[in-house]
Amino acid sequence: MPKAVRIHQTGGPEVLTYEDIDVGEPGPGEVRIRHTAVGLNFIDVYERTGLYRVPLPAVLGHEAAGVIEALGPKVKGWNVGDRVAYTGGVSGTSGAYSEARLFSAGRIVRIPDEVDDRQAAAIMLKGLTAQALLRRTYRLRPGNLVLIHAAAGGVGSIAVQWAKHLGAIVIAVVGSAAKAELVRGYGADHVLLATEDWVAQLKAITKGKGVHVVYDSVGKDTFFGSLDSLRPRGMMVTFGNASGPVPPIAPLELSKRGSLFLTRPTLFHYIATRSELDKAARELFEVVKRNIVKVHVGQTYPLSETAQAHRDLEARKTTGSTLLLV
Repeated sequence: MPKAVRIHQTGGPEVLTYEDIDVGEPGPGEVRIRHTAVGLNFIDVYERTGLYRVPLPAVLGHEAAGVIEALGPKVKGWNVGDRVAYTGGVSGTSGAYSEARLFSAGRIVRIPDEVDDRQAAAIMLKGLTAQALLRRTYRLRPGNLVLIHAAAGGVGSIAVQWAKHLGAIVIAVVGSAAKAELVRGYGADHVLLATEDWVAQLKAITKGKGVHVVYDSVGKDTFFGSLDSLRPRGMMVTFGNASGPVPPIAPLELSKRGSLFLTRPTLFHYIATRSELDKAARELFEVVKRNIVKVHVGQTYPLSETAQAHRDLEARKTTGSTLLLV
């Protein structure tokens, strides 16, 4: 019987249990996927702790790669043995922390021959998030000044490389000197430490003007510093809560800092249709195939050691993408 990592209650990493599950046969429009690699993301932590509510018991996980091992009725265009990858459905359906699962055939994408399973599993949620942020939420143009937080992490490491390819001037913030060296290798123009006065350093770099856009996945600890890093009419993109959720903010705060724009995007609103998903995945796989974005898998864990992977992620001990191997 296949194994999965499931939670029966919210809490710390100790609530993650490795247990048998009954996958069953695919229904109409579904395929059964045998996973080879599963991506770990902070959204999994949010769901485990109860910050984001999911029906319990729940199998967590929002991105994976694997092989189709069974087709349900009315599935066309796919064959048993096809290599596929996915990120959660329109509403962010979890369930990837498993050896096998059923999934909608309308929400999977084909993995190109030039991309291996580990790369695919590492970029479906994080890479498509970077694509949405850089290409649609605020469409970067050559010469734009951009601030990227958690730049050594999964989304951040992809975003730094992609932003440089698009001609942006990248200021990155990281949590340690070791991570700073890593991010310089991704091409960041300036790397600042979160433990220092990074706002003052950014103002010095930009000669007091600030940046055009901030991509902030840290949340509470960096939010107001990020606002203060923007130039007038700049855009604040807050897309994560690694340090906790952002407190309520009065719209007047945006006005007095220079008529700023504030948005809180969620990937699933950007890939809601099949055509949006296909277009975004093609663009993502293309930059990976062309080696514009190098996928950095910083660490891997067996699926059975998912709890330790969560501990390391929350302790900021990870770099790049983290995979659970099946």
